[in-house]
Amino acid sequence: MRLFHEQGYSATTVDQIAAAAEISPSTFFRYFPTKEATVLYDPFDPVLIEAALAQPPELSPTAALRATADTIRTHIPAEEWERERERQVLVFREPELRTAVMDKFAEGIDLLAGMAARRTGRAVDDFDVRNWAGAVVGVVMAAFAGAAADPGADTLAILDKALAHLEAGLPL
Repeated sequence: MRLFHEQGYSATTVDQIAAAAEISPSTFFRYFPTKEATVLYDPFDPVLIEAALAQPPELSPTAALRATADTIRTHIPAEEWERERERQVLVFREPELRTAVMDKFAEGIDLLAGMAARRTGRAVDDFDVRNWAGAVVGVVMAAFAGAAADPGADTLAILDKALAHLEAGLPL
């Protein structure tokens, strides 16, 4: 992230990233298939899904996600969350990353549909389950894009507000 901030994302090469990490470019490619993958890698997704699954069974899938966001706020160190916020800002600021992140959001639909199916006892390919998962991804994407545009934004507070809006049926 440091190189991207100092030089700009587009101007930073894989060779520079590898040198800064004190590894060879071939070692870099063993861990990341592309430069984009270094930024798009999100270690939180699997953790969030597991935390949502661990929420009380009486909570709706959306309420479970909101409770999970509260868990994140209390269990992830501030400096780690700040790195995540920097990553999100970079993703939404850089056009080539914004394009690449769409694939990650599509994967998010699958992850969320799996979580909702397990919580509700419905099939993962159930229309309502997949539709809900797509709505959550849209809400999350809008929340993160909005937070990335505001340097002082509290991303988790914006995410909670967005999920509450979804839970209320997205009234205008």
